[in-house]
Amino acid sequence: MTTRTEKKEAQELPLNQILPGDCIKVMNSLPEASVDLIFADPPYNLQLKGDLHRPDNSKVDAVDDSWDHFDSFRAYDRFTRAWLKAARRLLKPHGAIWVIGSYHNIFRVGAAMQNEGFWILNDVVWRKSNPMPNFRGKRFTNAHETLIWASRAEASRYTFNYEALKALNEGVQMRSDWVLPICTGHERLKDEAGNKAHPTQKPEALLHRVLVATTNPGDVVLDPFFGTGTTGAVARMLGREFIGIEREAAYREVAEARISKVRKFDKAALEVTASKRAEPRVPFGQLVERGLLRPGEVLISPRGKTAKVRADGTLIADEVKGSIHQVGAALESAPSCNGWTYWHFRRDGKKVPIDVLRQQIRAEMN
Repeated sequence: MTTRTEKKEAQELPLNQILPGDCIKVMNSLPEASVDLIFADPPYNLQLKGDLHRPDNSKVDAVDDSWDHFDSFRAYDRFTRAWLKAARRLLKPHGAIWVIGSYHNIFRVGAAMQNEGFWILNDVVWRKSNPMPNFRGKRFTNAHETLIWASRAEASRYTFNYEALKALNEGVQMRSDWVLPICTGHERLKDEAGNKAHPTQKPEALLHRVLVATTNPGDVVLDPFFGTGTTGAVARMLGREFIGIEREAAYREVAEARISKVRKFDKAALEVTASKRAEPRVPFGQLVERGLLRPGEVLISPRGKTAKVRADGTLIADEVKGSIHQVGAALESAPSCNGWTYWHFRRDGKKVPIDVLRQQIRAEMN
């Protein structure tokens, strides 16, 4: 439930706007602890030396813009620490951040994140199904980029829509290696001369997965390196609020035109499969209090072991007493046990998992 304070902060935030200027200064001007998620695609500091040409001698449209030039690694590290500090100040206590980069910068950024107090949750490899070839033939084809997902602090209760990601992956647990194509064809934005509007435009599929996984409708997503607005476009489609920061006027112009054409999905389409972590907690004892199970009733395990329900919501089996999880683990000589799926009760001659009763109570809470 949104509190009055959160509503007031939301009103003060420049939601669904692209703010001009230096990202560090702009972030420091925004209200503290006001953002749910940050997606950052900072300069890669590629350190390119000279032009790169294809075998036919045509020039490769590489990242050679002024915003990617730093005098030294020390200068890049100072910049990284400064924007990460500003970003962490903006995150709500249970907020999180994604940072994407290449081998040129991601290891330096990852160390800076840990030094700044972020708690790394995963590194995700975006494996490009259609990478640019290595024209010089002196190295492996660089076919991936790395994303770091981190919570604001170790104790943060970050959002992770596990079940939604599993559904997105045809019922299989989502892994940390994502195979997605780079921007090509109609998705690749072009300027008036027909050139790439931005050299490192990210595919919408990548941001779709990030936002479905780690935000909910209505959350505020900040992108301090907004570019041509992929984060904003996907956020708008998915019913999230966004704040973009971009210092280059040409990119802002392209992003504004792009986002103006985006329409939000309808409310039903925005709902995703809820994470079990987010579901209301139901103590087993509540089933006993409500009379859904009676003291003395016998529960059965998948292998036919039995335990009796006690009036205080604990179980007893032989000499073992404790919670549904403790007794299950003891009977199986296992370090842990999910009692909700382990124990069953009998109704009309059939074995029914006790989790059915928990879901019944949860349905009444909605």
